[in-house]
Amino acid sequence: MTKKRYFFLILILGSLTALGPFSIDMYLPGFKAIAKYLHTSTDQVALSLSSFFIGISAGQLLYGPLLDRYGRKKPLYFGLCLYIVTSIGCFFSTSLEMLIIMRFFQAVGSCAAGVASMTMVRDLFPVKDNAKVFALLILVLGASPMVAPTVGSYITAAFEWQVIFLILTIIAVLILLAVIFFLPESYQPDPSFSLKPKPIITNFWEVMKNPQFFTYAISGAFAFAGLFAYVASSPIVFIEVFKVSQKSFGWIFAGLSVGFIGSSQVNSMLVRRYSSEQLVNAFLICMVVISVVFLIGSFNGWFGMGGAIVMIFGVLCCVGICSPNTSALSLAPFTKNAGSASALLGAFQMAVGSLASVGVTLIKSQTTLPMAGVMAASSIVALLVLVIGRRFIKNKVEAVAGAVVVSH
Repeated sequence: MTKKRYFFLILILGSLTALGPFSIDMYLPGFKAIAKYLHTSTDQVALSLSSFFIGISAGQLLYGPLLDRYGRKKPLYFGLCLYIVTSIGCFFSTSLEMLIIMRFFQAVGSCAAGVASMTMVRDLFPVKDNAKVFALLILVLGASPMVAPTVGSYITAAFEWQVIFLILTIIAVLILLAVIFFLPESYQPDPSFSLKPKPIITNFWEVMKNPQFFTYAISGAFAFAGLFAYVASSPIVFIEVFKVSQKSFGWIFAGLSVGFIGSSQVNSMLVRRYSSEQLVNAFLICMVVISVVFLIGSFNGWFGMGGAIVMIFGVLCCVGICSPNTSALSLAPFTKNAGSASALLGAFQMAVGSLASVGVTLIKSQTTLPMAGVMAASSIVALLVLVIGRRFIKNKVEAVAGAVVVSH
């Protein structure tokens, strides 16, 4: 593969990977303007973010079988076209209900880009290059939350909020053209792959029955929900509560994202000295402590903006350590069903994340209390699932060891 071709493939796959995060984060600075235009409140506008998370959760399970049955590009064409149409729908939304519905289907469309890009890495590159390519895509994925809200804040300050969705539409059209003309089909359609509900459900159930999977997937999903709680409520906290400008919000959001991205990079050094199990246990406990202190402080009015930023930064650092380790531990038992396990893991993360983003809108308080409350609740549930689930893992290991002894 020539360097030029290698660069173009990485550029296209990176663009596909970034489409979802940009769709989530770019419109956050416009929450206040959207609320004013649609005659509602910013916490109600946050429901359009929740519907996006639900759409991504559903799409994770939808596109896995489609990519195996019809090849990579046809489902990708469908997803990008759906994204373009619904982005235009967001641009023309005249009610909160319309925006919520359009965002749901926009998420379903964007999910095709994310799932297909990760899948095509295994198809297009030699096995020895996969880790390097995935690292580049993850870097794009991590950088997107830093860039998108900052860009969105300047767009919202200079134009109407609808322009954000116009720009997202243009980006998607350019990506679609790049996919059509420059991205090769990397996997031939497989008519033997069943799309009937029973085989698909059976496959997912086999994955779910593994105690190591459900322990770390569910625990990791609740830990990851702390990030969703932050994303969903940050416009309310900083723009409504602390009265920062849209541009300042973009920079604050980008700065806090460094905690999540930086800690995930530190994790690669920590795993050389400690096991993933040890890291998950230690940093989940830290996350519980920080989020509970944040909750108590929010309830008693201890924190100004500086204190809130420190607390949020601490929680995001814990998420950045826990997330890659729980994902690795969840998928470790699988070879044959690795694709189904990966899709199910993503679906869990997005489903629990959508609940967290809805949760912050249900707590009616113009303070940091909704964010802190959801962070504390999700981290406590994550730790409880981890403690209980480890007993099931231990019992299975002991049962397998006993069976081996008996057979001998």
